[in-house]
Amino acid sequence: MRSIQVERLLHLIGTVRWSISIGAGIGLGIGLLEARAINRQLATDRVRLRQAELQRERDRLDEFASVVSHDLRNPLNVAAGRIQLARETHDSDHLKIAEQSLDRIETLIDDLLTLAREGKAVTDPEPVDLESLVRECWRNVEVKRATYVTAVGSVIEADESRLRQVFENLFRNAIEHAGADVTVTVGELDDGFYVEDDGPGIPDADRGDVFDASYSTSGSGSGFGLSIVKQIVEAHGWEIRVIEGDEGGARFEITGVERVGEKTPSDLAETTNESAPNRCE
Repeated sequence: MRSIQVERLLHLIGTVRWSISIGAGIGLGIGLLEARAINRQLATDRVRLRQAELQRERDRLDEFASVVSHDLRNPLNVAAGRIQLARETHDSDHLKIAEQSLDRIETLIDDLLTLAREGKAVTDPEPVDLESLVRECWRNVEVKRATYVTAVGSVIEADESRLRQVFENLFRNAIEHAGADVTVTVGELDDGFYVEDDGPGIPDADRGDVFDASYSTSGSGSGFGLSIVKQIVEAHGWEIRVIEGDEGGARFEITGVERVGEKTPSDLAETTNESAPNRCE
């Protein structure tokens, strides 16, 4: 009789232990799920806070840029008018230098406004023919003796006006830093495209700074060009990086781009009257 009671007691203890183990396991599982849910919520909250912070910064920059633009343009216009009047009675190299300085300030103001406004997210993209856009952008840039080679045929989703600024700024950057006879190549990646030059390239130590506002190694540039490029790229939800190109020059890769179509070889030939890749001066 006593042995039966002992067996029942042991069985009961075993059942209790089993129940405790099961309960602990269930509790641990629930706790892990709750912890993961909390972590996800915290991550989402951090992203929202960061986005809100970035938006406030952009709003402040936009307001600042507008105020600076308004307050500076009036005296600039007055100064430019005075220079024109002075030239009517006395022509001097000093007046020419003063006029160039005013043009430089005007360029800085325009770049500052662009920098402030291009960070806004692209909300209404449309299909853009890359090959045609690249060709038009090259024609809009003062290329001197520079040439470009392109082998792009994709149609992508983008804001065409702002993407135009990306290519034109990258082309100007290549000509300013790699020389008047530089060759610029535009090509495609699996999920994007690249712009590459055959110039001296960018030192490893400087590649993390090239997208900072005011970064420039050229005395003629405003320093805002690549920062504007990065703003526009990120506004599309894309990514950009700079690496060494095949010829040792700078290669800017833009990824995360959505393709919505692609030209056939016959389409390319009809558009360019040349066989791809295309070389233009």
